[in-house]
Amino acid sequence: MSFTSDIKKELTTIPVSKKCCQLAQIAGFLRFTGSLTRGYGFRLTTDNPAVLRLFVTLIKEYFGTRGELSVENSVKPLSKGRTYGLEITPEMNSEGILRECGILSVREGMNYITETIDADIVKKRCCKKAYLRGVFLAAGMATNPAKSYQLEILCERELLAGDIRRLIANVGLKAKITQRRGKYIIYIKDAEQISDFLGLIGASNELFKFENIRITKEMRNAANRALNCENANLQRSVNAAQKQIADIKYIEQTRGLDYLPAALQQTAMLRMDNPELSLTDLAQLFEPPLAKSGLNHRLSKISRIADELKKEK
Repeated sequence: MSFTSDIKKELTTIPVSKKCCQLAQIAGFLRFTGSLTRGYGFRLTTDNPAVLRLFVTLIKEYFGTRGELSVENSVKPLSKGRTYGLEITPEMNSEGILRECGILSVREGMNYITETIDADIVKKRCCKKAYLRGVFLAAGMATNPAKSYQLEILCERELLAGDIRRLIANVGLKAKITQRRGKYIIYIKDAEQISDFLGLIGASNELFKFENIRITKEMRNAANRALNCENANLQRSVNAAQKQIADIKYIEQTRGLDYLPAALQQTAMLRMDNPELSLTDLAQLFEPPLAKSGLNHRLSKISRIADELKKEK
């Protein structure tokens, strides 16, 4: 199963006892997966049977309506799965359900389908969470955190996408909107924000799995960064040693090492004899041992002498 499927499976097991939250969750799901039929009837469709069972139960508990169930082969390209549907007809009070969910309203004596979230349905924080849970069950997706961090909600209309982004902001999270193939995508890429969103909608088990993967990845990345830093430092030490030896050889070939003061001559000979040692280790060969800064100062003097000789030539 995919990470998205695991999240939705867990969300279907969350009990929703408060009537206000039942309505909010139904409204969120219906807004994103419902389609109108004859006479303001509507049909809910999903490829997840557990999700459909949940909303059959919620609609029956809240509205006292059972609806007609159906199973069809998926019409999605390359899909071998099935589509599960729940149809509510006008005789089953579909119009009343649409009105209470804030989807059907009246303007100038005419019915019309609203394009935004009914603010009365998401007044309370608990209802905001329930609404977003319904939305994710209908149109949500999350990538496998072992590969990348991305949580998305697919939306058909721009106004509704803006409402969902603001609703997410109202519960303390940050989401962005982009367009993809004519659709609007509300998305979160920050790992910590995705983790908070999963906790918000109630996917506690998948949140723990997500965090375990995230921590493991961060530890691995930290170890890789430390190794890369160590390798880079080692390479810099090797390059510096090669430059120092090249300068010493130049002085030896042009003037001889006797040209150097005694302290620098000793330093040059020890560096030539121990090209693989770091400055710290090389400094320990002196009697008495030098400080790393003192050795570095001597080698810098040798390099300046070599540069002066090159200029003279």
